[in-house]
Amino acid sequence: MSSPSYRPIGPVVGVVGAGQLARMTQQPAIALGVELRVLANALDESAARVIVDTRVGDYRDLSELREFAKGCDAITFDHEHVPTEHIRELAADGHAVHPGADALVHAQDKAVMRERLTAIGAPCPAWSRVAEPGDVERFAAEHGWPVVLKAVRGGYDGRGVWVCRDAAQVREAFQSGIPLMAEAFVPFERELAVLVARSPHGQGVSYPVVETVQEDGICVEVIAPAPMLDSEDAAQAQRIALKIAHELGVTGLLAVEMFETEHGLVVNELAMRPHNSGHWTIEGALTSQFEQHLRAVLDLPLGSPTMTAPYVVMANLLGGDDPDLFKRYEHVMAHDPAVKVHFYGKDVRPGRKIGHVTALGKDLDEVRARARHAAVYLTTGEYT
Repeated sequence: MSSPSYRPIGPVVGVVGAGQLARMTQQPAIALGVELRVLANALDESAARVIVDTRVGDYRDLSELREFAKGCDAITFDHEHVPTEHIRELAADGHAVHPGADALVHAQDKAVMRERLTAIGAPCPAWSRVAEPGDVERFAAEHGWPVVLKAVRGGYDGRGVWVCRDAAQVREAFQSGIPLMAEAFVPFERELAVLVARSPHGQGVSYPVVETVQEDGICVEVIAPAPMLDSEDAAQAQRIALKIAHELGVTGLLAVEMFETEHGLVVNELAMRPHNSGHWTIEGALTSQFEQHLRAVLDLPLGSPTMTAPYVVMANLLGGDDPDLFKRYEHVMAHDPAVKVHFYGKDVRPGRKIGHVTALGKDLDEVRARARHAAVYLTTGEYT
């Protein structure tokens, strides 16, 4: 590992992982007087390109994590892949780790998550651990087809999820060779997400409920607040998310992805870190999710989640065949000076999240059109 020669002047927050989440945390860290330190796999990773105190190491190696943690006032994560036992060792060494292992395991292991959410009364689909295709067929006999099979660990952005409509598709999914769990298929009307923050001393805040629009398992658009959502349903979604954060002992940010169904809300997934569904908060809330996460892990008073405009729409930029996005940047800036573009410093590959755009305003249809135009033109050079 390499280390800087200067002495930090403020609290040091160590972020394990150097992706775009750590990168976007740097700007509010500067304003707060917080020094960020990141543990990267390589110096060309997203956050490593912009954060001075970058250490190169393996998050799976406890000795390297211990070396990285020296001098940090708090440790947090850009991803959920750090081994749980390593997190426990860091805490035993006396480091403030947020979220802690007992909380983070619920974002690492979907079966553990379902067990705990069911126990606390959170609305969940029927589910079961499964060891072989026959277990799934018995589950389907009780709950019907299709059955959703999920990787117990490691799935994201639609990866590690199989919607099986018959036994043949179940057998195909088991060929992956990874541990799976089964869930009843939820006929949802749309997907929602609630972002909440909780500090170590128990203060909690919730951002407005948003609608997330998915294509091929990848979020392409986030609308804040979720349009046409009944006020009581919105309040219930926030209560569910805050209860989960409290019951699981989450410190930092918690994103709760939900399905809106004919019969009410159903919890789908959890993430314990800044989340794609909250990128709109950079311009769209008085306190961005990245600043909020820093406040929470340092046990500072949490900031206001109030929106800065009636509607905010974030559109993800997905890589295409042309890697030169900057040659189209000038058009987007001239066409709509108010739209905000964020690039993640990543090499362009088809389907990869390489950035996002955000638009704000009073008219939802207009705001969506502006965000969509910027995103489509930046990635394809075509007009919408």
